[in-house]
Amino acid sequence: MLDKSIPYVGLCMRREPGIPVKSESLPDGYRFVFYADGDETDWARLEAAVLEFDSEFQALMFFKEKFVPQKDELYKRCIFIEDNNGKKVATANAWWSNVRGLRRPWLHWVATDPEYQGMGLGKAVVARVTQLLVELYPNSPLFLKTQTWSYKAVNIYMSQGYFPTDEKALYVDRKDNCKKAVKILSTLLEQYETSCEKP
Repeated sequence: MLDKSIPYVGLCMRREPGIPVKSESLPDGYRFVFYADGDETDWARLEAAVLEFDSEFQALMFFKEKFVPQKDELYKRCIFIEDNNGKKVATANAWWSNVRGLRRPWLHWVATDPEYQGMGLGKAVVARVTQLLVELYPNSPLFLKTQTWSYKAVNIYMSQGYFPTDEKALYVDRKDNCKKAVKILSTLLEQYETSCEKP
């Protein structure tokens, strides 16, 4: 869940090719599934639950605008964790972004239902989607965008080899700043011993 009590600063992270993906197993009774028709309502529920959107309706409208036009990609890039009853409890996308004319692979829209946090599901879905991105783009660096509000997730990303980058092409929003984000994160996370580095 986002912690909006601290200052917001966006942060981009980069993972170099060739780094092994750290395996993270799911608890008993949970499994990975790919997106199927109708799952957009679950995606919207999860993203609104972690405060990425003000409402499920807003999240659903975003999903329909950004992802539905490329629905064929959703079937092989959007992953959920579901329980034995079929309830979706976590999600992440192996997506992409066009940066200065280059298509770059992104770990995108990670969310775990707040009622299921602390079970390792976030770690597992990040590991699974990172592995999928490595398979889709074996020789490419991987990217993600996060923010200081998601400081607890930053350790998960770092455990999978993602580290802050100040690559200027990634910072198009004036609210994004690697050095400012790292400064805030260093006060929140004792283990946060890194700096912004250009690849």
